[in-house]
Amino acid sequence: MTTGRTSAAPRPTAGALRLVEPSTTRPTSVDISDYVRHMTAHCPYLAPSLRAGLTTWTVYRVAYGDAEAVEAELFHAGVQAAEWLRPLLNRPHGILRCENIVLLGEVPGVRHRDLMAWPHWVLKNLYGPVGMMFGKFYAGEEEATAAGHRIPAAPASFLPVRAAVPRRDPRFLHATPDLAAALAAADDDGRDVFEHIPTEWKEIRTWARSLLPPAKPSPSLPGRPANPPTLSS
Repeated sequence: MTTGRTSAAPRPTAGALRLVEPSTTRPTSVDISDYVRHMTAHCPYLAPSLRAGLTTWTVYRVAYGDAEAVEAELFHAGVQAAEWLRPLLNRPHGILRCENIVLLGEVPGVRHRDLMAWPHWVLKNLYGPVGMMFGKFYAGEEEATAAGHRIPAAPASFLPVRAAVPRRDPRFLHATPDLAAALAAADDDGRDVFEHIPTEWKEIRTWARSLLPPAKPSPSLPGRPANPPTLSS
C-alpha cells in the first residue's frame, strides 16, 4: 500500500483543466482506435494490454488560465494517475496497465509540447525511483523509435504512465543518465514521493530544474534551456 499524497500541493489553479471523460478503455471525445492498433507494432505490451482492458484514457480539456495554471493541473492529473496505478502494478498483469492523460484544447500561443514539458519532467523524476515510467506524445506529430522506425502521429496529446521495465526502459533515457540509473534500480517501498520536495507548483518546477542535465553550450542561448530536454517517451 502506498502513502503518496494525491494532492501534494495547494491548488489555486484547480479548474484550469476540465475533466471530459474519466478513465475509460473507449474514450468518445477523441478517436484513438486506429492509432492504438498501429502502435501495437511498436510496443510489445500494448496488444495484450488492450485485450485485457488494461489500457485506459482520462481526457481533460483546457478550460481557462495561463500556461502555468495548465501545467500545474497536468502535474496533478499525473500524480492522481500514478498514485492510482501504484498499488495495482504488483498485482497480476500489473505490467500491462497503462493510464493515458489526454490534453485537449489550447492555451493561446503555447504549444502542447511546451505545456507538457515540465509536468512530464517532474513526474518522471518523482516516480522513476518507484518503478513508474511517464511518456509524452503530441497531437499530429510523428515520432521515431530508437531504431529509427516511424511511429504514427497521435490523434491527441497525452502523457502515458505505466510500470517501468527495468531491462528495457533505461536505454530510452540516455540523455539523463541519473534518471536512467534510478529507473534501473527502482523499488516501490511505499514511500511518499513528495516527502522531500516543495508543495507549490512554481517551487516544484524550480526543484525539478536542478535535476536537468548540463545544457550543451549554445552560441545564441547560453546556459540551461527554459524547458527540459526533449527525451524519448
